Amino acid sequence: MVDLFSDHVLVKNNKDQDELDTEREIVLRLQNRILMLFFASAESETCQQFAPTLHDFFKKLTDEFYVERSAQLVLLYISLDQSEEQLENLLKELPKKSLFLAHDDPYRRELEAMFNVEELPTVVVLRPDCSVLIPNAVEEIIRLGPDCYQNWHEAAELIDRNFLITEDVQDKSMRSFSDPVRRLKYKVEDEKKKNKKKKQACSKDREAEAGANDKDEGRSLW
Repeated sequence: MVDLFSDHVLVKNNKDQDELDTEREIVLRLQNRILMLFFASAESETCQQFAPTLHDFFKKLTDEFYVERSAQLVLLYISLDQSEEQLENLLKELPKKSLFLAHDDPYRRELEAMFNVEELPTVVVLRPDCSVLIPNAVEEIIRLGPDCYQNWHEAAELIDRNFLITEDVQDKSMRSFSDPVRRLKYKVEDEKKKNKKKKQACSKDREAEAGANDKDEGRSLW
């Protein structure tokens, strides 16, 4: 994922439009995450209608009001707008946590060709290794909403993170997928430590007993 944008600048969709222009910043933002490339244009009425749905979808997966832990998900707007003003208009409909490519970045068109975008809107879903998970997830997002993320998470084989919708959470500890294995490992290690301590205690007792016997044998009977 990082290689796809290592030589480019990603911009945050916030008031200051802060830039992620170093490899370290891009790694921190994209590594081990599912990336949604949202290809759209403000000129398209269909895109304008879908934008609020995508906003709601992303928010319910990343906002702490809805989830205990933010989903490993990044939304990147790839504008196919004819003007910067159009880009800005559609950005207003997207979440503040999303990213975008600047209007003057020619890489927008390269990505359009790279992922064979033939209709708008298109949401290309990528695994962390940049392979395509879903060529266009627009219909799935409309039909299933946030529920489809769990399928993406499993198919993308993300590393050791958990996802639960707040209303479904009973155990607030938010253990990872590897937690049962890890707990079993620690349990075994704890048992080993206990057995080792028992052996050491028994050994000390035997040494103490042997020392006492030596003293008794060394005493003079006269």
